[in-house]
Amino acid sequence: MTSSKHRLHVLLLLLICSCSIHAAAKKNTTFPCLPDQASSLLQLKRSFIDVDENLASWRAGSDCCHWVGVTCDMASSRVISLDLGGFDMQGRRLDPALFNLTFLRNLSLASIDFGQAQLPLYGFERLTNMIHLNFSKTNFLGQIPIGIARLENLVTLDFSGYYNVLYLQDPSFETFMANLSNLRELRLDGVDISNNGSTWSVVLVQSVPQLQTLSLGQCGISGPIHPSFSRLHLLREIDLAYNKLTGKVPEFFADVPLSNSSRRFTSPFLAPSPLGSPRGSRHRNRHFLASRNPSLLPALPRPSPREIPKSLFALPALQSLLLVSNKLSGPLKDFPAQLSSRVSTICLSMNQLTGPIPKLFFQLKHLKHLLLDSNRFSGTLELSSFWRMTSLSYLDLSDNMISVVDKEVDNVSPSLSNINSLYLSSCNLTKIPGALRYLDNIGELSLSSNQIKGIIPSWVWENWKDQLTRLDLSYNMFNTLDNKSRSLVHMPRLELLDLSFNRLQGNIPIPVTNVEAFLDYSNNNFSSIEPDFGKYLTNSIYLDLSKNKLNGHLPSSICSAKQLDMLDLSYNNFSGSVPSCLIESGELSALKLRENQLHGLLPENIQEGCMFQTIDLNGNQFEGKLPRSLSNCQDLVLLDVGNNWIVDSFPSWLGVLPQLRVLILSSNQFNGTIRNTKGDGPSINNFTSLQILDLASNNFSGNLPKGWFNELKAMTENANDQGQVLGHATDFSTRTFYQDTVTIRFKGNMLIYTKMLTTFKVIDFSNNSFDGPIPKSIGRLVSLHGLNMSHNNFEGQIPSRLSNLSQLEALDLSWNKLSGEIPQDLTSVTSLEWLNLSYNNLSGRIPQANQFLTFSSSSFDDNVGLCGLPLSKQCDTRASIAPGGVSPPEPNSLWQDKLGAILLFAFVGLGFGVGFALSLVLRLRWRIEGWICKHY
Repeated sequence: MTSSKHRLHVLLLLLICSCSIHAAAKKNTTFPCLPDQASSLLQLKRSFIDVDENLASWRAGSDCCHWVGVTCDMASSRVISLDLGGFDMQGRRLDPALFNLTFLRNLSLASIDFGQAQLPLYGFERLTNMIHLNFSKTNFLGQIPIGIARLENLVTLDFSGYYNVLYLQDPSFETFMANLSNLRELRLDGVDISNNGSTWSVVLVQSVPQLQTLSLGQCGISGPIHPSFSRLHLLREIDLAYNKLTGKVPEFFADVPLSNSSRRFTSPFLAPSPLGSPRGSRHRNRHFLASRNPSLLPALPRPSPREIPKSLFALPALQSLLLVSNKLSGPLKDFPAQLSSRVSTICLSMNQLTGPIPKLFFQLKHLKHLLLDSNRFSGTLELSSFWRMTSLSYLDLSDNMISVVDKEVDNVSPSLSNINSLYLSSCNLTKIPGALRYLDNIGELSLSSNQIKGIIPSWVWENWKDQLTRLDLSYNMFNTLDNKSRSLVHMPRLELLDLSFNRLQGNIPIPVTNVEAFLDYSNNNFSSIEPDFGKYLTNSIYLDLSKNKLNGHLPSSICSAKQLDMLDLSYNNFSGSVPSCLIESGELSALKLRENQLHGLLPENIQEGCMFQTIDLNGNQFEGKLPRSLSNCQDLVLLDVGNNWIVDSFPSWLGVLPQLRVLILSSNQFNGTIRNTKGDGPSINNFTSLQILDLASNNFSGNLPKGWFNELKAMTENANDQGQVLGHATDFSTRTFYQDTVTIRFKGNMLIYTKMLTTFKVIDFSNNSFDGPIPKSIGRLVSLHGLNMSHNNFEGQIPSRLSNLSQLEALDLSWNKLSGEIPQDLTSVTSLEWLNLSYNNLSGRIPQANQFLTFSSSSFDDNVGLCGLPLSKQCDTRASIAPGGVSPPEPNSLWQDKLGAILLFAFVGLGFGVGFALSLVLRLRWRIEGWICKHY
């Protein structure tokens, strides 16, 4: 018996060992990637532009399960995860080979820029095992495919990124969400779902009851949040910022449990410095923290509409409160003091909050970031109130109606403060607060738009020279720099220095930095600068010296500033020639030398691939010809060489530039005729983006080619939006967008446009020697706002097709040889505000309808044949025939005068006195009747 038991134990032990060995062997055995999986991945690889060779391991013949970003199922050797998110690559289009990987559970292409390629409409429905799908910041364009709506196992879905590039219309948001009941995280920031109206919240409640994270910023959603939204009790993060929501923050948000610190209603993003951003990134913003992911937070019962409930600040688990740009109004009432509160960030920027800033803010001992800018807070605030807040590192009180005072407090030292970023723009300061000199950690300081006079003290440069990154003292009344006559200041970390719009004199201080720098000295009275200043700007990317009193020659060392992106030396007294390297290198995006005394020939050899977007040389003494190598600047948007001495023919060769919007050649000596690049026939890509063309005051002559205007595509299309401001991006917060300035004649006046919209279209051919008829094809330019063809030799009739210019505001055809009648159809152009047809040979009755009733007689002067209002000359009704061949009815005054004269003659035989009296009575009666009919 004992022996049997022993044998049984041995057998069991062997069986267990055998099973364990088999299991271990099975666990440690891996199979290579299946050939079809590798083939699909290699085909997908063609979708990417991989300059840095991130996918170098993706090679034919190797095991795809070991390729970077690829994870396989060990049992089947099929690809179950493809994570390329964050790789520094670009995309061409998404290859359909992706959809052969039908076992994928995780797919991330986040931050790979596909350049607004279309998403494949079909294929996603094959990825039925998908659990996590992340296409954030991929820059795809168009409708999100319906196939994604069929992925019933999805737990996270992220298409957030670029504003209004993607949309949900067909299918609608409701249809798209219907089958995604397992979804826990939904991020669609920037995706246009506005077609779904205000039902979006109901859709979420019905379709995704287990949702924990919801981010629909800038999605175009509207209306109030439906009460049923409270049923999404698992929600822990909500971002509905920058939409069209109405009403108040729902009361039921207050019922969401906050005991678990991971459940928060604010953005998870919290940067050490709100202004921090990667080196070289575009569009930096001083509201970087606030605008990243502002969110709706819990509201407590019965707040006033659009007011912030005071008890909100007492929530025990609240760490950050971001309610930026939500049209919140009313005062911030004092709230219960929570000295142990864990709140570290409060951002209420860009609302309509009023009243004093609550004093209890100053008792939040863990508060690090306080942003209250761009509201309507009022009252007086002592700066010393913040010195006690030893955790505070970022403070922004800008653009309110408060008055900040610098009051010394005996028991509080500013040296105890850890403030790194201090923004006090528009705070009614009249001096630089003396306490600032004791702030040892200042890295960012803005005192712009105050009323500070006098001297900028030397301690600004000396105390913070090693750590200061941004200094903005613009829009004040400073007149002197106390920098001990030093023109070079060593500030290795300085990224921004803005001294613009002051009254500063003397020598311009140039910071010597080790980082990319934005420097603005414009609109001052500076009279000198280091003779070889260019060699100290090796890290500067933006330099604005415009509107000062600088003179002398431009040093060739300016070309040493290899990082320079924008250079503006306009409105000074610089003289001599322009260093050829400044233009020929083509490394700048914007070059503005307007209104100086520069002369000589323009450099000829501009490099291929030049980066110019703006070239403004207006108001100098340049001569010779336009350099033909300008055609190498494919990104050129604005070219202004007006008011120079250039002698050349019309630059039709510029017509190939695809981005050229503004071409100003006025007041030079251009001559000859306007011809297409292919003669009189139609040309390809002939100024297709042009919106402003100014050829005024040159020596052009001849007939205008009939088909030339047909090629101005930007003017032949009606804009569907309000347009964008013409300009280009810069690298720093205070100038997130550099605006181009254009001076043109419009409505009879020379106007300076500092914010030129891309929808504004103008043609000015005035003061030349053009002749022949005005081409009818101009009538195709339906988005034109201004047309000036005055002071030429045009003849023939005014084309009736000009009535097609439905947006025309100003029309000047004066001082020509035009004849015939004014087209009656022009009265249909109700946008017309300014008209000048004077000094022609026009004849007939002036149209009497719509806008024509508002024009003065000066609009029609010196046209001998014209008659009718507003001219004093009456039309001869026997000779004047109205359009359509029907004689116009005589005015009441005419037949009254004739009948009165007949009666007067008839009554002579009855006695002069009786007849005359009776005729007067009848005339008076008719005039009264006529007046009554006219007014009643």
